[in-house]
Amino acid sequence: MDPPAGTFEQIVLPHLDAAYNLARWLVRDPSLAEDVVQDAAVRALNYFSSYKGGDARSWLLRIVRNTAYTTMAACRQGVTASLDDDEHPALEIADTADDPEAALGRVQSVARLDEALAALPPELRECLVLHELEELSYKQVAHITGVPIGTVMSRLWRARRALIGRRAEGDPR
Repeated sequence: MDPPAGTFEQIVLPHLDAAYNLARWLVRDPSLAEDVVQDAAVRALNYFSSYKGGDARSWLLRIVRNTAYTTMAACRQGVTASLDDDEHPALEIADTADDPEAALGRVQSVARLDEALAALPPELRECLVLHELEELSYKQVAHITGVPIGTVMSRLWRARRALIGRRAEGDPR
């Protein structure tokens, strides 16, 4: 591969929103996700000289994933506050153009999605977030997660089945 044509700011920084999105879904805490992305960005900057070009988004998201898992392991060992507390509600964004009932419906939908995704095991959640929300290919997800493409496909299938099952349990429609 050719060396990257551009600076760290040009190549990596445009992908910080995707990095935060992945970190938030993995650690399930918006504040901790910001810390994970900051740590990952520092690591990416430190190792930018070893970046050989290619898909910068996948490269950064792999660093974010590794940083998130390292952070979660530290949290489990009591280094930081627990990730399992429910002090952080689902991301709630109200659309001021909607009437209050529509806005409430949207907030509730986001809360249900957040709850359903949070209930998934991390390996299923990360594949689903990367493929469905970040719109990465199977190959890119496999590269980021370090598993074969077949495993990515299997995890996506299992995650979708779990979400469908959860919807069937909680939604009478």
